[in-house]
Parts: sequence; C-alpha cells; structure tokens
Amino acid sequence: MKKFGTAPVFFTAISTILGAILFLRFGWAVGTLGFWGVILIILLGHLVTIPTALAISELATNRRVLGGGEYFIISRSFGLNIGATIGFALFLSQAISVAFYVIAFTESFSFLFNFFISHFNIDLPRQVISLPVMIMLGFMIYKKGANLGVKALYYVVGILFISLALFFFGHPTENAIEGFTFGNTTFRNGNMFFVAFAIIFPAFTGMTAGVGLSGDLKDPSKSIPRGTVLATFSGMIIYFFVVYKLAGSASIDELLVDQLVMSKIAIGGFAIIPLGLAASTISSALGSIMVAPRTLQALAHDKSFPNQTVNKWLAHNHNGEPRNASVITIIIAIIFVALGDVDAVATIISMFFMVTYGSICLISFLHHFGSSPSYRPTFSSKWGFSLIGFLTAGWIMFKIDALYALSSLVIMSLLYLFINYYNKERGGLQSIFANAIFQINRNIQVYLQRTTSIKQQEEWRPSAICISSDSLKRDQIFKLLNWLSYKYGFSTYLHLIPGYFSKATFQQSKNELQELINRSTDTKGQIYIDTLISPSYTSAIAQAIQLPGIAGMENNMVVFEYEKETKNNLTNIIDNYSLVKAGDFDVCIMASSSRNINFTNGIHIWIKSSDSDNANLMIMLSFIILGHPDWKKSSIKIFEISPKEKIEETRIRLETLVKAGRLPITTHNIEIIPQHDHIPIKEVINKHSSNAGLTILGFRSEILKHQKDEVFDGYDNLGTILFVNSHNQIEIS
Repeated sequence: MKKFGTAPVFFTAISTILGAILFLRFGWAVGTLGFWGVILIILLGHLVTIPTALAISELATNRRVLGGGEYFIISRSFGLNIGATIGFALFLSQAISVAFYVIAFTESFSFLFNFFISHFNIDLPRQVISLPVMIMLGFMIYKKGANLGVKALYYVVGILFISLALFFFGHPTENAIEGFTFGNTTFRNGNMFFVAFAIIFPAFTGMTAGVGLSGDLKDPSKSIPRGTVLATFSGMIIYFFVVYKLAGSASIDELLVDQLVMSKIAIGGFAIIPLGLAASTISSALGSIMVAPRTLQALAHDKSFPNQTVNKWLAHNHNGEPRNASVITIIIAIIFVALGDVDAVATIISMFFMVTYGSICLISFLHHFGSSPSYRPTFSSKWGFSLIGFLTAGWIMFKIDALYALSSLVIMSLLYLFINYYNKERGGLQSIFANAIFQINRNIQVYLQRTTSIKQQEEWRPSAICISSDSLKRDQIFKLLNWLSYKYGFSTYLHLIPGYFSKATFQQSKNELQELINRSTDTKGQIYIDTLISPSYTSAIAQAIQLPGIAGMENNMVVFEYEKETKNNLTNIIDNYSLVKAGDFDVCIMASSSRNINFTNGIHIWIKSSDSDNANLMIMLSFIILGHPDWKKSSIKIFEISPKEKIEETRIRLETLVKAGRLPITTHNIEIIPQHDHIPIKEVINKHSSNAGLTILGFRSEILKHQKDEVFDGYDNLGTILFVNSHNQIEIS
C-alpha cells in the first residue's frame, strides 16, 4: 500500500545530506583549504547535485515512477540492460553506504573508547559498537519495514536540527581567529583541493535518497520534485553557514586535529554534537537501508539476475515490504561493518554515484534535445543545467582519481557485457536516443539541402537508389549497394510490391520489409531499406526518382539489376532507361552472375574510346567499392583499347589521371591494348577479364537506344558486370 507523502522524501534526503561527513570532516576541510576553498567545493559539488535534483524531478513528473527510484528512471530511458548495469552499481553504493554511516556512528562514542584507553589501557575495536548497532538496525527494518524507518526518521532528524541550531548559537573557542571576515580569509593548499573534494563530496550524494521510496509514495510526481529540490537547496544553504561558523569559531590547528571540533563551539557541545552525529549517521543509515532493498527488488522485478529463482525470491513482497531484498542489503552492510574500514571503497562509491547522477542528467538533456511530443513533464528543468551536470560529473570523476574512475567504468562495462549476454532480447537503447538522432538528422538534412550546390561543386559521392521486385530471390544487388555506401556514399533500396495500395499489400510490405531488414542486419549492411507499392515498374521508378534523399543529399544515381544468365528484368530496365535519364542521374546496371565473386582477382575497368565520358565515374566507383572489407585484398586494373599510334599518349594520360587523383592503382595495373579492327572488343574483354571479381564497363545512351539488349550480350566468359553511364563527367582531383 502506497502511503507516504512529500515529508519522507525530504527527511530521507536531508538526513543523508547532513550526515557523518558534515560533523567529522568539514572542520578538517576548512582547516586545510580555508573558508573559500570549502565554499568552492560546495559550489562545484552542487554543479552535479542541483542539475541532478532538477533532472530527476523533471523525469518524475513526466511518467509515474514505480519502485526502484533512480534505477526505474534510468532503466526506462536507457533500456533494461544499461539500466540494470547502473542499477547494480547504485544498489551496492547504497548498501555499502549503510555500513559507512554505521561505522561513522561509532565515532559519537569516542568518549567511551577514550575512557577504556585512559582507565584500563584497552583499545576497544569500533566493532563492539558498530556490529550490534548494525544488527539491531537491520532487525528493525526487517521486522517493521519502511513505516518504522520513516517514523524513526522524524525523531532523529529532529535531534539533528537541534544539534545544528545549538552549534550555530555557540561561541568561538579561545584560539579562534579574531575578527574573521570574508575578506581576511585565504584559499590555502590548492594542491589538496581534489583530495578534500573526494572526502567531502559523499556528503552531497544524499539528495536523491528519497527517490528510492518512489514505490511507497502516494503521488511520486509531486513528492519527489518537492522533497528532492527542497532538500538539495536546504542542504547547500546549511553547508554555507556551517563553513562560515567553523572558519570564524576555531583556529586552524583545532580544525585540522580535532574531528569533533564542532563540540567545542556548540552550546552543550560535549553532549549535543556527539548526539547530533549519532542522529545524522543513524538517519543516513536508515535512509540508505530503506532505499537499497527497493533498488534491488526493482532489479529482480525486471529479471536482471541470470537465475529466475533468484529474481522471484528477491522480488517477493511481504506486506508491501521488500523483505528478502532487505536481507541481502543487511548482510552486505554487516560484512563491511565487520571489516571496520570502508575508506578504500568510499571513492568507488562516489564514482558509482557520479555515474548515476551523470546518467540522470544525460537522460534529461537527451529528452530536451530529442523534443519528443510524449515528453511533457509538469516540472521543467533547463537542458543547459542537465548538460552541465553530466559534463561536471564526468570531469570530477577523473579529477578525484583517474584510476578509480577507470576502474569503475571497466567494472560497469564488464557487468553490462555479462547482463547483455544472458538478456540479449532486451538489448538496445530505447527511444530517448532515437529522438535525439532524429533531431540531429533533421538539422543535418536541412543544412545539407542548403549547401547542396556548394558540395556538388567541391566533390562527388554516390547517393544511389535501386528499385527491384526480386529482393527475396538473390542478394547481389544488396552487395553492390553495400559496397557503394560502406564508407563514402549512401544507398536506398526500394523493394517493389506490384499492385495497388490496400490493406493486404500494406501488410505484405510490412512483413517483407522486416525480412529484408533482418537479412541486411545479418550481413552488416549499410543500406536504407524500404518498400514501395506500385501497379507497374514504370510508375515505381517515376515515384522513386522523385523521392528526396534519405541521407540529406539528393539522389544522383539509379542502380538497376538483372540476372545475367536469364536476362530476367533486362527488358524492363531498357524500357524505363529514358525515364531515368530525364533526370540528372548517373545509371548503373548490374548483370548479376550465378558465379561466385572471387574478390582476390580484383576489379577490372574497361575504357573504350566510344564512351570515354564514363571513364572518371567508372574509376571513382571502383575506388569506392575497393574501400569495402570484402575487397581488402583486391586491386584495381584499368584496361583501355587504343589505336596503335596513340598507345603512349593514352598511357601517359591514364598514369597522370591516377597520380593526380591519388588513386590506389599502380602503373603495373594499367594496360593499354592495341586496337585491331578484325578482333571484336567484346572478345578482347572476355579474354582478359574472364577471372575478374567484378568487371566495370561503360555504355552510351544513344547506342542503348538503337541496340537495346545487344549492348549487354556477348560477355559470356565474365562473371558479374557493372555497366555504367555517367550523366556528366565527374572530376577526379
């Protein structure tokens, strides 16, 4: 039963913010860095925490936040696998934090430990206090749940605020700096700044503690923003006043040596400050021990563990309480309390919190950038704040400790790979990145359209479109389009479904499109695939060549394909060739052979005097195709048939072209063949390129008009052929 309002969110957060570090380490930080140094730490730390508080408040008002708090928000935005990776790190941070606060709680009994040393010369281990307290705390939460935790929270927060009030009304020590003002304090020991920051920052990480109660709130969309934002700003203001009071009320030596220096300043400080420390640490422990099991339970609900029995056991509810998840949390906390020192893990905890906060800020930024109509939070932050929070979190991680930062990222990467391995069906990011990519693509397309004429003058790259109804019969055309678009160009493949648009043909188009996408994914294709329903091949071409380019640049090439042995579809291609040439398109016609392509035999280009206008396009296409991994062990060979008296002139021209264009073609691979009137050109080509992986030939429009399919006949010895017609001779520079 969800029964809590805003107060538990606020008190859980503020009690975790005003925790052990405030009482034990702020004095040392002021003594080390001076007033302005610690103020800078507070401001820098809140460059992460304030954007995170605003972002999480925004996200909580866009959709109902169920159990799991921060984990729920991250997993529903980045996908369950990435969400689970961050969720596990978040849970461990929360669980170990319980131990951290309980160990700090024992410092409020310093008088007891000092008594045993001075009177009996016995140095008691801290565990004589911390372990019983941890066990009692765990037992209380296990038996009574969050309801008792929230009730206890009110009392301990009350004590905490009383102790702070008496501290503020207290008097300076005898050795305090006289006449302290903002102007007479200095920023000391700059080289220690990030060392101090690493110690102080965990004090700021409590602002999202109340979000973990999301599954137990009446109205998370109201309680989370109000409680979180109020706690964040209240904590920051209190920190400012605490630092000012410390700087003006004790000497530097007292601040550095005495970790409970606040007890020398506060009214009745000998009792009230240890009591406040006890209240702050136990309230922080209560907050963490209530939140951590709910994170773990939410992970189990999402089947994040590889064993379903474990998922079911951890997801179990007992009267609305995550009792089994609480058992695991308590065991982890007891183990770390028994170890007695979590300093080594404290920085890693901070790293995991930084990753969590950075992720929340990134989600908010991407939502703003993506401009999804479904993103309508009632509480709105600014995208600039979220971006600052994300960048600052990443920067601070590496400034605190690059090794710990890298360790955290490596651990989380390995964890993600493991989760993704046994939950492959859940893989992939959700629409948050799709919306952002849509916005980027939209802006790029508009920009490219405005600069098209400039780009066309500067360089040429293929933007090819192909229409075919034989998509499910053979895949050679997919290979060609993939070669063209792998590195330098873009290809759009339209699968033609003959007929009129109807419910049946529309459903057929959806089914066949999915099959083609799956097939393309299996071959790691770089092609944009779609379907086109049209009553005829001619109408399909007329529609297709008028479509805007998907890549943001206009289509400049139409690619046809037919089966070389049967000439299936060749007549359709020839009949519609003039329609395509009515536009400013280069045309490629692929004669697909049933013979396997032997890539190691390379690409052969044949340049004839009758179609020299196609030469540059043929060479450029061969260079682009060679960039695909399929052709990595291949080479390009250029053949030109020339009259005997012009052989040397032709060779110099080709070598100059290759050298000036910086093309990967050696002079050894340029072969000039003397022209013989009694030997047909097709016979020469058949002889020299019978073993070529791909042969590229040019053709002229006027010859195709008169000779029709004879243009493509007579190449029986060759494998797959690419016939090329250039609209305008492109420049190779």
